[in-house]
Amino acid sequence: MFSKLREDISVVFERDPAARSMWEILTTYPGIHAVLIHRLSARLWHANFKWLARFIAHLARGLTGIEIHPGASIGRRVFIDHGMGVVIGETAEIGDDCTLYHGVTLGGTSWNKGKRHPTLEKGVVVGAGAKILGPLTIGEGAKIGSNAVVVKDVPAGATAVGIPARILDENQARQNNQAAGKLGFSAYAISADMNDPMVKAVHGLINHSTVTDERIEWILQQLEKMGAEPPAACKTDEQFDAAYLNKIVD
Repeated sequence: MFSKLREDISVVFERDPAARSMWEILTTYPGIHAVLIHRLSARLWHANFKWLARFIAHLARGLTGIEIHPGASIGRRVFIDHGMGVVIGETAEIGDDCTLYHGVTLGGTSWNKGKRHPTLEKGVVVGAGAKILGPLTIGEGAKIGSNAVVVKDVPAGATAVGIPARILDENQARQNNQAAGKLGFSAYAISADMNDPMVKAVHGLINHSTVTDERIEWILQQLEKMGAEPPAACKTDEQFDAAYLNKIVD
């Protein structure tokens, strides 16, 4: 029991830079409280004290804002960060070293008895607001982006984003991040192929700006080869004036 508690505390220090002391973690982290209480309610559930287990889980929900059914299986070193609005269903299984952020739902899509909630294998990270629905499996080390809705299995090590969630192409993701990096902006848990018009518009603007910068840089290189030297005040990208470019082209 105490070895698990030490693991839980060490995990918070590893994954939350805001954590400052053991006492702070024990007294102010609802994710820790929810997991500790769940261990008690799960024991009661499996000992066939069903009502008492559900009642304790109900009290924990009111205390932490995290709803975990006592029938759910939670491994070691599982960290629920912030936690408000997290819902974990009866037949959900969460492997060791997983991380869940606030608003995550591990839900079912059927009223039938039996396995109807997701299985998260070791080391899965689920972003804020994500919904994983049905008796599917999220492979070891996979990542689920913020606000994604997952209704199919996700392979080990993959990243799934969007509504409905799709496996993010790593090459495309790398290109998008490089393009965004040129503008000093890096999108988190967002891909260009999401079914969100705002996301598509933002990525379109980023790509257009990147292409425009490359063209302007090429024009300046050609002008320098022709002997046109811009003044010192206009040599950096931040100081470049489009009016000056029009003037020297004319």
